[in-house]
Amino acid sequence: MALSARLELRVGQSLVMTPQLMQAIKLLQLSNLDLVAYVEQELEKNPLLERADAPEPAVDGEVPDAPAAADPGDAQAGDWLGDDMGNSRTDIEERLGTDLENVFPDDKGPEARHADAASDPMTSSWSNVGSGGSDNEDYNLEAFVSADLSLADHLANQLTLAVETPADRLIGQMLIDAVDEAGYLTVTVEEVADRLGAEIEDVTSVLEVIQSFEPSGVAARNLAECLAIQLKDKNRFDPAMQALVGHLDLLGKRDYQALKKICAVDDEDLADMVAEIRRLNPKPGLAFGFAPVQPLVPDVMVRAGPDGGWIVELNSETLPKVLVNQSYYARVSKTTKSDTEKTFLADALQTATWLARALDQRARTILKVATEIVRQQDAFFALGVQYLRPLNLKTIADAISMHESTVSRVTSNKSIATTRTSSIANSEVGGESHSAEAVRYRIKQMIDAETPDDVLSDDAIMDKLKASGIDIARRTVAKYREALRIPSSVQRRREKQAMAV
Repeated sequence: MALSARLELRVGQSLVMTPQLMQAIKLLQLSNLDLVAYVEQELEKNPLLERADAPEPAVDGEVPDAPAAADPGDAQAGDWLGDDMGNSRTDIEERLGTDLENVFPDDKGPEARHADAASDPMTSSWSNVGSGGSDNEDYNLEAFVSADLSLADHLANQLTLAVETPADRLIGQMLIDAVDEAGYLTVTVEEVADRLGAEIEDVTSVLEVIQSFEPSGVAARNLAECLAIQLKDKNRFDPAMQALVGHLDLLGKRDYQALKKICAVDDEDLADMVAEIRRLNPKPGLAFGFAPVQPLVPDVMVRAGPDGGWIVELNSETLPKVLVNQSYYARVSKTTKSDTEKTFLADALQTATWLARALDQRARTILKVATEIVRQQDAFFALGVQYLRPLNLKTIADAISMHESTVSRVTSNKSIATTRTSSIANSEVGGESHSAEAVRYRIKQMIDAETPDDVLSDDAIMDKLKASGIDIARRTVAKYREALRIPSSVQRRREKQAMAV
C-alpha cells in the first residue's frame, strides 16, 4: 500500500464555555456566606452594580401534589444547546455533566457554540471546570492546603460507616451537631426524640453507637459518663472503679476515707484507681481542630400551609440582591472617548447583567429542588423520623426534569428550616413561630452592630426581640449568646473601649 499525503475536511463539535458560564455553575454550590462574599467582591469591582435596598417579596410556592412538569418556556430557552448534526441538547449535557438550561437559561451571547476543539483555546472539558486549573481567575494555592479535621467531621465520617438506615443517620447527625468542642453532648435524648418525632429508645441506641467512636469518651452527657466510657474501652470499669466514678464529688474533696468505704478497697488500691482516673482525658474533643461557632442561617424555610400541605419559601436574608445601574451607564457612556474606556464600560455592563440574572436563576433553582424534596418527604415532616424515606439525586432530578449534577450542586452547603427544628413562639396573637437558628442569627446581628457607647445587655436584647414579635426570656438570650461564644455585655464594653483607644 503506497503512502501519500492528502488533505481531509472533518466536521467536529465541542462545547465552549466562557468564564461567565463557569461562574454561573459555581454559584449553585456556594453556601449563603460564600455567596455574600462573592457578591461583595463584585460590588467593589463593578461600578454599574449596586445593592437593592428595597426588600423584594420572597419567591415562594406550595408543594405540588404531583411531580412538576418541565416548563415549555424553559425548553425553548435551551434550544440553542442542540445542533444540526444529530446531537441533542441532552447529549451535550451528558458530556458536560450538568444541566445548562437550569444554570443560565436566557443567555443570548456566545456561551456555547460549535467550534473546532483543536483550534479554539476556549474549549473546556468539565474536568477543567471543576479542578481549578491555572486559567481560572479563582486559582488559589491555599485551596490545596488541607484543613484541620474538626470533631464533627471526624464523628460524621464514622457515623457513615456505623449506621445504615436513613432515620438512624438523621438522629446521629443531630446528636453530632449537638456535641460541643470539648466532646460533650449539649442536648438531652428526650429533646432530640421530640424534635425528630422519634422514639427515645431509638435515639438512645444511636447515642450508644456514637459513644463508641473515637476519641474515647466523646458524646458523653457529663464527666462521669465520659470517664466511664474511657474505662470501659480499657476494660477497667470494674465495680470498685464504677463506685469511684459515681462519687467524683468526694474525689474532688479528697475524702479518701469515705471513698475507701464506698469502693471497698485499701489505700494502695485507691491510690492506683485515682492515678488511673487522672490519666484519662476529661475533654476528648479538644484534640481536634475547632473553628468559632457560626449561626446556621437556613437557605429555605418550610412551614405548614392552610390546606394541610407545605409552603416552601426562600429565606430573603440569605439572598444578596443587586441591581444594574442603567442610568449611570447611560450618563457615563456619553463621556467615554477612548476605546479602553468603552471596552471597560461594556464589560462592566455585561458582567453586572449576567450576575443579576444568575442570582435570580440560582434562587429559582434552589426553590424548585427544595420544593420537590419536601414533597417527597411529606410523611417525615408530618409524622416524624420513622417515616424518612431514602432519596437520591436521580429521583429528584427525574421529578423536576433537571440533571443530577445540577441537583447535587443545589443541595451542597444548603440548609432548610422546618418544623423538625426547634422554634420560638411569636408574641403576637396568631403569629408564626421563629426558628431558634434565626433567633440566634438576629442576636448576633444586634451584637455585631454595637458601638462602644451602646453595648446591649441581655435584657435590652430581649426587649428588642419582643418588640419585633419574638417572645423570648432573658435566660434564653444568655444561653444563645453563650452558644455563639459571645462574651457578656460587660466584657464586650471593655473590649470595644480598649480597641477605641
